Amino acid sequence: MSVRQVAIGRRRFLKTAVAASAPLIIPAAALGAQGRPAASERITLGFIGMGTMGRGLLSAFIGQKDVQVLAVCDVDTTRRESARKTVEERYAEQMKSGQYRGCSAYNDFREVLNRKDINGVVIATPDHWHAIPVMEACQAQKDIYCEKPLSLTIHEAKLMIDMVRKHKRVFQTGSQQRSSNEFRLACELVRSGRIGKVRTVNVNVGGPSRPCDLGEEKLEPGLDWERWLGPAPRRAYHSVLSPRGVHKHFPAWRDFREYSGGQMTDMGAHHFDIAQWGLNMDSSGPVEIIPPKDPKASTGVRFVYANGVEVVHGPGGGIQFIGSNGEITVNRGLLRSKPESIIKEPIGEKDVRLPRSPGHQRDFLDCMRTRRNPICDVEIGARSVTVCHLGNLAYWHQRRLRWNPRDWQFVGADGDNRWLDGQRRDPWQLPKV
Repeated sequence: MSVRQVAIGRRRFLKTAVAASAPLIIPAAALGAQGRPAASERITLGFIGMGTMGRGLLSAFIGQKDVQVLAVCDVDTTRRESARKTVEERYAEQMKSGQYRGCSAYNDFREVLNRKDINGVVIATPDHWHAIPVMEACQAQKDIYCEKPLSLTIHEAKLMIDMVRKHKRVFQTGSQQRSSNEFRLACELVRSGRIGKVRTVNVNVGGPSRPCDLGEEKLEPGLDWERWLGPAPRRAYHSVLSPRGVHKHFPAWRDFREYSGGQMTDMGAHHFDIAQWGLNMDSSGPVEIIPPKDPKASTGVRFVYANGVEVVHGPGGGIQFIGSNGEITVNRGLLRSKPESIIKEPIGEKDVRLPRSPGHQRDFLDCMRTRRNPICDVEIGARSVTVCHLGNLAYWHQRRLRWNPRDWQFVGADGDNRWLDGQRRDPWQLPKV
């Protein structure tokens, strides 16, 4: 990128992002140190949710030279103080020279959103805590990177699109497979007709979540359990849901319907997203969802698209595109085809070319400056997670569902539109768009 392009990008960024119009915490006239851009050229971020995923994202963003992290937030004291320490150790030299005044640590995400000196937020909370911070961040004129799966319900997914569009925010869904070469190439080959007419796509991930049946454990000081629950039903503390302190695993709240859609929405938000990409369905989705005959089955749901393609939820891992002339299988670090010649022949000038990402986090930062949509914009994330939610609804209710992806509504009597959302405890209701 040229100096002129950087300057133009920065001017656009400042005009569009209200948050950027306020003075930064670091002096605007300060010169960059250790090859870092000057303070006036840095993007300021706040982090909401400092569990295993949040720490990974913090490491990825804090390594970008044009980023300054100003705040972290978590309902666990140990996690947020550990994150604060990580940030301040990273910026130790800038703190010594007075170019950085420290990282704030908050219990309430709204304190991060109230900071006028923060340009964007990175949200890595449990799934039931995605929609409200995302929507309030839009109202606070922050750009947003939010982890997948984007929502707990279909209604939340649609409202997030509406809120992001209304407030003209840059939004990156954390479905980072969109930024991986093997997935991009697989989708380019499929969309270029290398396997002929697509007939079936097998998406191999785990099953749906179940109602929470955990017992009660003693709640130790240092965790705001009421705030962790937030809009979810009130229940006693259990460490399976929120292990105390800085843990290194992914907690099993994903197994329970009150907080997540299980592996169907967890890994499914990645792999069904690639199926949507390969089928050129980023702004649409299936029109019929058919559950397996066995009511106890956790695989076997079929998604039928208007063009006749079936996407089948199966066990194992990865995505398999099956066409009239061949097959392509893709997973992390894996790309193969039958016949092998499909992937050996380079993409030509007349073939479909999909966007090449500079890296999922880097793409988000670049788009904050240019105001373009990132590679996994809010509607892409919303449409992909909606496929997962529809599959879960078919499993849970054992109904054959007809779906209108344009209107975001069920068709006919088999699907109940009340299933599109759930109840929330006061005061944690969704903001109005």
